[in-house]
Amino acid sequence: MKPLAYRIRPTSLDDIVGQDHLVGKKGVIRKMLEQNKIFSFILYGPAGCGKTSIAEIVTAAYPLSSFSFNASCDTKAKLKEIADSAKYYPNTLCIIDEIHRMKKDVQDFLLPFLESGSLTIIGLTTENPYRSINPAVRSRCHIYRMNEIKQSDIILLLQRTIEKEKFFPIPLDILNYISIVSSCEVRTALNMLEIITMMDKEELTLENVKALIGKKAFLIDEKGENYYDVASAFIKSIRGSDPDAALHYLARLLQTEDLEFISRRLLCLAYEDIGLGNPNIGPRVYAATQAALSLGLPEARLPLSYAVIDLATSPKSNSAYLAIDAAIADLSTLTSMEIPPHILNKELKSGKVEYKYPHDYENDYVKQQYMPNALLGKVYYKPKNTGSYERAIQEYLKKLKDDE
Repeated sequence: MKPLAYRIRPTSLDDIVGQDHLVGKKGVIRKMLEQNKIFSFILYGPAGCGKTSIAEIVTAAYPLSSFSFNASCDTKAKLKEIADSAKYYPNTLCIIDEIHRMKKDVQDFLLPFLESGSLTIIGLTTENPYRSINPAVRSRCHIYRMNEIKQSDIILLLQRTIEKEKFFPIPLDILNYISIVSSCEVRTALNMLEIITMMDKEELTLENVKALIGKKAFLIDEKGENYYDVASAFIKSIRGSDPDAALHYLARLLQTEDLEFISRRLLCLAYEDIGLGNPNIGPRVYAATQAALSLGLPEARLPLSYAVIDLATSPKSNSAYLAIDAAIADLSTLTSMEIPPHILNKELKSGKVEYKYPHDYENDYVKQQYMPNALLGKVYYKPKNTGSYERAIQEYLKKLKDDE
């Protein structure tokens, strides 16, 4: 018998949960199908959020001219065969799974076909395509981020499945428990539901379900607490310089045994909330999290405790985080941002104004324009007073300005 997750695989966009921005009534992918205008696009997001299902639903509309390619194991020769078939089939579609693993020469091979529109691709990846995919390929595709699946999405899916498969009714508290311990991962939740349906209806209690499927992803308390609420409280306690509360929430998160999640959150927090308030914190936290991952539990609690206390008791500064976000925001509002020609070495031989090499001047500094004209006078980085390091930066920048 085929697994439940396979049997109820979505066959229409209406079956997809949690991705209304793409497949809802106003979703761009739904609009593509309705208007029979399919463009190359890349879907990226966590495992189990519906990327493959959406791709298969789209390609089902073109049964005679759709192909699949897995970048992790298929060869360039197979892609050539698919590209050759595009000469005979209009609207040829190719699902490229794990597109982030596609080798550079294979990506280069794709370019002319994407450019001419003779081959339309649907790329699928868990990695950020802005980091992992050739810019030339990326610029010829629309990039769509998939939402993480929420608890409410999982519960809705489970309810639909129970009705479709004609299972006996399952209480909401049990469905809520599945949504939590599955980490909101669709396939995992459906596998758990399938196991539960093997129980006798009279035995269907929350306690029995807990004993049957265990702590798949994380422990919930008697109130059915959301894992991400604990994670949020964990981060806010560190940001708020309360090491005791932070350790309490760390202890609860350790019950999940999800060391990668905890490590990622700590590394992000080190650069977002402490940053230049304590510039040595990033490498220290990285070393601690790597030690935790190498040790595994229960010993991993030791370097993680060290990192949490170090973070919570450090001076806080989000100046670097605010600075880069402000710089990124300006990119969407400005059209002309030419680099000043004197700082490009291309102009040196022409006799135009030359770039001044700071190390040739006193104190290794000379005033010259680096910012594009459209952004002259713009200040992104504003040092804070919470730590001695940034106070020193303030004094340094002030001195440079005073000496101009």
